[in-house]
Amino acid sequence: MVFGLRIKNILFILLGAAIFSFGIVHFNMQNNLGEGGFTGITLILYFAFHWDPAITNIILNVPVLFIGWKFLGRNTFLYTIIGTFAVSLFLSLFQINPFPINLENDMTLAALFAGVFIGVGLGIVFRYGGTTGGVDIIARIVHKYIGWSMGKTMFLFDFIVIATSVFTILQLEQGMYTLVAVYVGARVIDFIQEGAYSARGATIISAKSDAIAAKIMNTMDRGVTVLDGRGSFTGEKRDVLYCVVGRNEIVKLKNIINGIDPHAFVAVSSVHDVVGEGFTLDENKNPIHH
Repeated sequence: MVFGLRIKNILFILLGAAIFSFGIVHFNMQNNLGEGGFTGITLILYFAFHWDPAITNIILNVPVLFIGWKFLGRNTFLYTIIGTFAVSLFLSLFQINPFPINLENDMTLAALFAGVFIGVGLGIVFRYGGTTGGVDIIARIVHKYIGWSMGKTMFLFDFIVIATSVFTILQLEQGMYTLVAVYVGARVIDFIQEGAYSARGATIISAKSDAIAAKIMNTMDRGVTVLDGRGSFTGEKRDVLYCVVGRNEIVKLKNIINGIDPHAFVAVSSVHDVVGEGFTLDENKNPIHH
């Protein structure tokens, strides 16, 4: 712990800031692509006046940092300072020794890579309690008090900045590719925020619910929750089973259900960021069982 902050969080925020900055320098700046939020403003100033984004990033974020202190609390504020200054540091370093990635003849690939790098970088920073300033702070505040996903909030702000970019320094085609990059970035952010592990939740209604539940627990070592249900048409009471399994286990689950009751009603949905018995991993990456 350093000033009440976790070393692990600080290291991952630095990693996220580095990935984010690499994407900005090597895909946005090298291919004349804009970006949303405060980063987009720094790119507008860079393309128009050749102002260093590493410096303008700090200047633009100073007033927002005060807002962050009021709304986000001490630890998040300190993580945000680390993230903001780390972005400027890595932007400066990557501009000194950039890697030549020539994608000017394939702007689709440039836009996709820009979105992935920015999304992964910001997603890591968000996941470990930080932001990189600017709209990131606003998105976090909106997420905290309204419940919107950070990716959605940032996309709305980004669209406004991109539209401004198109009317000032970017050509229409570059603006369209920028919009693709921002959309990809927003989806990647949500993916990392919700969790890379995607499970499946199955709702099962059957006259043979006891046999199905027993088979699932004995064969798959998965817990089953039994809910009281009642048909709205017949008024008949019946047990409703709910079970969460890994994505690669869904076929096995269906086979178990079909083998016991081929007429069972089964509804399968995606479940993100699963924690708890059977899904939370120990230090050896094995599922924890109580």
